[in-house]
Amino acid sequence: MAKERVTRMTGGNILKQLVNFSVPLILGNLFQLSYNMVDTIVIGRFVGNEALSAVGTCDQIMNLLILGVSGVCIGASVLMGNFFGAGEEDQLLDEMKTTVSLGLIFSLLIPAAGLPLTDSIFRWMRVQPEALAPAGTYLRIIFAGMPFTCLYNIYAAALRSVGDSRTPVRYLMLATVLNMALDLVFVALLRMNVFGAALATLLAQAVSAVLCILHVSRRVPLLRFSWRRLRIDGELARKTLSYGGLTALQQCAQPIGNLIIQGSVNTLGVTAAAAFSAARKIEDIGLLPGRSVSTAITAFTAQNVGAGNQERTERGFRTAILLEGAVGLAMSLTVLLLRGPMMSLFTADRAMIEEGIRYFSIIGFCYFLPCLTNGYQGYLRGTGHMLASLLATLTQISVRVLVTLLCVPTMGIPGVGLACVAGWSAMLAWQVPYHLHLRRQRLKKEG
Repeated sequence: MAKERVTRMTGGNILKQLVNFSVPLILGNLFQLSYNMVDTIVIGRFVGNEALSAVGTCDQIMNLLILGVSGVCIGASVLMGNFFGAGEEDQLLDEMKTTVSLGLIFSLLIPAAGLPLTDSIFRWMRVQPEALAPAGTYLRIIFAGMPFTCLYNIYAAALRSVGDSRTPVRYLMLATVLNMALDLVFVALLRMNVFGAALATLLAQAVSAVLCILHVSRRVPLLRFSWRRLRIDGELARKTLSYGGLTALQQCAQPIGNLIIQGSVNTLGVTAAAAFSAARKIEDIGLLPGRSVSTAITAFTAQNVGAGNQERTERGFRTAILLEGAVGLAMSLTVLLLRGPMMSLFTADRAMIEEGIRYFSIIGFCYFLPCLTNGYQGYLRGTGHMLASLLATLTQISVRVLVTLLCVPTMGIPGVGLACVAGWSAMLAWQVPYHLHLRRQRLKKEG
């Protein structure tokens, strides 16, 4: 029998475990960002602006759906991590079967509800008439692939809960390369237009889901079950939806806030809007390590909470915070030293470069703040405090939106940077006292 690939983080070197868990996530996300850029280039060059607009519109819808699915999966992974850490293998398997069952139901409900409302959704989003037909084609095919999207996210979350972050990322990278290749074949070579782009995405998602399922069936008996024995445990379903629902709301709050902020930046003109778009792409890459460490501390914490090892849980949190701080300082140093050359990668327009430099001159000193908030969020999720994590995110995005609306009309794009700093600071002002409160409660119980 093949060697079982799980990692128990209830013992051993904490820093090494967090780094080993985070690195594959960083690589996988970098691949995903690269794919998004290639996908945009292929559709834009070989189909046209109407198709590019249609795919961009559908991507916004799908991103919200995927964020919702991943939020539920994060909640499920915390429960799985608890059971794995506690050695409760029967409960772990029951949670796996419950989550897969819920995911399949969700993946059928979304197309059933979404397909009849497709035209209404596009009208609400003010899709241009010439983009309606390709957008409808793309969205319908993507809806058909929802079972694969759900299954990949569920199995990836389950593998991470037992300490394996490498396998789902490996299959994600393979699917990304496959998606790029199929885009070129279907869109550039066979001229299948938007239908080809959507089909490429569906097939790549199917491959990643099937590979994860096959891996679990061969290598991870802890998570293996017969599909004929799929069932929903009522109590576990309640906990999963409770944890996951709050996390899904948290996942979706951020992009909604970003849309409002983007609208405010758009009032400054095309140059500022383009500079902000380029700066956000730079930030997306720079903040990946911090977000990956956050996922690592969630898995680490969930396992150790399940094992009842509070002292190691707290040591893991302190290690993660130091690691997050180091990542944030490294990003700040890089951005401040290279902000001009990095903006030059996107444009030769000096005015746009200057706008980006002005933005980074405000925010560049403070990237340790979002990294620290990521550390606290990972800890709160891992300990099951999903509501606290949601409230922290809502605090951050609310303050950021408010300061943006107040400052952008007078300060321009530096006002967005100031708003980010204010939002992150407000989030920490919420998280730090709450963590200390939890610590006092724990010490009181132990005392």
